[in-house]
Amino acid sequence: MKKINYKETLEIVCRLYVFFFLTFYGFAKIIGAQFYMPGSIPSEIETMPIGQVPDFDLAWVFMGRSFGYMIFIGISEMIGAVLLLFNKTKLIGTLILIPIMVNIIVFDIFFLDKYGALASATIYLLMLLTILLINKGIIIKVINTLTRFDSNSKTPIKEKLIK
Repeated sequence: MKKINYKETLEIVCRLYVFFFLTFYGFAKIIGAQFYMPGSIPSEIETMPIGQVPDFDLAWVFMGRSFGYMIFIGISEMIGAVLLLFNKTKLIGTLILIPIMVNIIVFDIFFLDKYGALASATIYLLMLLTILLINKGIIIKVINTLTRFDSNSKTPIKEKLIK
């Protein structure tokens, strides 16, 4: 019977969980289903003086104002999520998604009055950090290789990383 590698299993669970949800949210942004876009702003918000608009609604209107920004964030989320699916690109995907998740968390803290989205974003960030922690040996090796200034060495960086 094969022994279960719990770190590997945890990493795969984290990668698939984040992939599923961030692909969903990225797609929702691309099709314009997440924020209040022009023409989809609730009528009670549309007629309210701007100083009286609740933070959540103001943030949702602001984010929905630029379709280009929504496309950029949605595609970035989806690219990072897809990169999580492959062993060779999982760390690149993680490094793309961490700043996005930090931005979402800060946004949620300051603008949202409901904390479900903040809790979800925090879980995704913790899962991404778990992926980094599980792969810390690889990350340390890459950082050491990239910051080593050996001008006499003729060994390609790729060979140094494999050792």
